[in-house]
Amino acid sequence: MNCPYCLSDVNEEAVVCKTCARDLYLFKPMLIKVADLERRLDEIPNSEAYEKRIAELEATLDEHEHKQLKPRAAGEVLYDIVIYLLVPLIILLLAHVLITIVYDTNMIYLRLISMAIPLPFGYFLFKGHQHKIFPWFLGVIFLAISSVIGMSWITSLVDGSTVLPRTTFEWREVLEYAASISFSFLTGMLLGSVVFANKQRRRRAVKINPMLLAVATGLGEGKLSPSNLYLLMKNLQEYGATIIALGTTVLSIYTGLKGIIGN
Repeated sequence: MNCPYCLSDVNEEAVVCKTCARDLYLFKPMLIKVADLERRLDEIPNSEAYEKRIAELEATLDEHEHKQLKPRAAGEVLYDIVIYLLVPLIILLLAHVLITIVYDTNMIYLRLISMAIPLPFGYFLFKGHQHKIFPWFLGVIFLAISSVIGMSWITSLVDGSTVLPRTTFEWREVLEYAASISFSFLTGMLLGSVVFANKQRRRRAVKINPMLLAVATGLGEGKLSPSNLYLLMKNLQEYGATIIALGTTVLSIYTGLKGIIGN
């Protein structure tokens, strides 16, 4: 600490200044408090330290996002195909064998199971990583067609019927069944995409979409304030995929049960 008279350095335990020989007894408590406050201020990080730490955290976040958004390696794509396409295909064929051949029960159970099985596979596929929609859309079509043809082939082994449909009615029924499987998987994909996008959005919660902010700032007048307009557009961005997912769920149920209920 410093002497209040001559500003020279003074030992904290001294009661007299060694330079000006003034008595420090009355000032001693105040000088101790000042020295303690100076020490605490020195321990507080400055703004540059905070900015550096924020930059480090953002770099770590960008690196993590880059790993999630980078293209999948060939081995990872092959793993996804096996787990999320071949496994549900095998499960669907086994369900067909159990329901139609082993237990010979009502076909409506097979349709319900066929709508329920693909959805969680599509959900978990898109929940943990970003994928391109179009290649997996083709994969969904492959899953649906392979399931229906595989079921028809298994049935033909038992009763000697043809594998491919012969009449227009049979073709329509097969296409509706394949569509219900496809819509179920697509519903899972959309729901998984919503969850993945929400996780990314929470990580970037402090950053505002520049385009939405610009639109909200430029167009918000009267009752539709910039904050309200921005909130509206953000909600549309967040829940649009959920609405589409609900639509595909309805289509899956409709196409899957139409032929059964109609009969």
